[in-house]
Amino acid sequence: MERLSSGSALPDHLRGGYVALGNFDGFHLGHQAVVGRAVERARAAGRPAIVATFDPHPMRYFRPESPWFRLTSMDQRARLLEAAGVDAMYVFAFDAALAGLSAEDFVDERLVRDLGVAGVSTGEDFTFGKGRSGDIPLMRQLGERHGFTVDTIAPVQLDGETVSSTRIREALRAGKPREAARLLTRPYAIEGVVQHGDKVGRTLGFPTANIDMANYLRPKFGIYAVRGRLPGGRVVDGAANLGVRPSFDPPKELLEPYFFDFSGDLYGQTIEVELVDFIRPEAKFDDMDALMAQMADDVATAKRLLARK
Repeated sequence: MERLSSGSALPDHLRGGYVALGNFDGFHLGHQAVVGRAVERARAAGRPAIVATFDPHPMRYFRPESPWFRLTSMDQRARLLEAAGVDAMYVFAFDAALAGLSAEDFVDERLVRDLGVAGVSTGEDFTFGKGRSGDIPLMRQLGERHGFTVDTIAPVQLDGETVSSTRIREALRAGKPREAARLLTRPYAIEGVVQHGDKVGRTLGFPTANIDMANYLRPKFGIYAVRGRLPGGRVVDGAANLGVRPSFDPPKELLEPYFFDFSGDLYGQTIEVELVDFIRPEAKFDDMDALMAQMADDVATAKRLLARK
């Protein structure tokens, strides 16, 4: 799959494609339906399937002080889109210039001029243009003017409720990663570069691979049963602390997975850690013996939970 950004000329072989338009953070069931329609249309017409998305997320642009809410990095999103059959991901830089475009100019300049779209698929509630002035009826009118089709996808329902990134974030903040996984169709995963820490886990017999939380959503702080995806494709089970480590000073927000039966060196390498089950909240211990005993119990619990289907 090709990955391009606004400002890059779209290669001729990608022009005239069917474009799925949206943020797609998380790439949950609803996003998959929107992208799936574009891929279906593209394959039937013998044209490319493209996802056009935004970085940063518009909410981050308009409300830079808002808490971190990202569910997927752009790298993760690209891999998920490639697996869904997408030929290219085109990333619009969401900046003052894009935010200031009228709805008509967004379609004229970004979709028609830059991408040469043959068709667009998006959610029924998609808005675009300055002040979110553009809606689906206007998109259809502009599509008729410029000669491209517009497919809208109704919200996907699961258990009588709409699948949404908001619902997924609420589940993660409540410490319900399996509920989030049902909506995502896979475990919520945090990807990052393993960094050097204070090596306390190693001295306690539980060496960890420390990852900065960066711009990801902060799930409920605590201990999790996890799976790690390592360079080369190896998958390992583990237990992780996600939070500020209240037993240590100074507090530092980290994801610290301990992988069972693994002894390699991961420093400087990029790994992905899937949160499978929540075990318990973070706690402060009076001494290291109590902490080590609890860590051993957490590892045993994680192994039991990870043995579940």
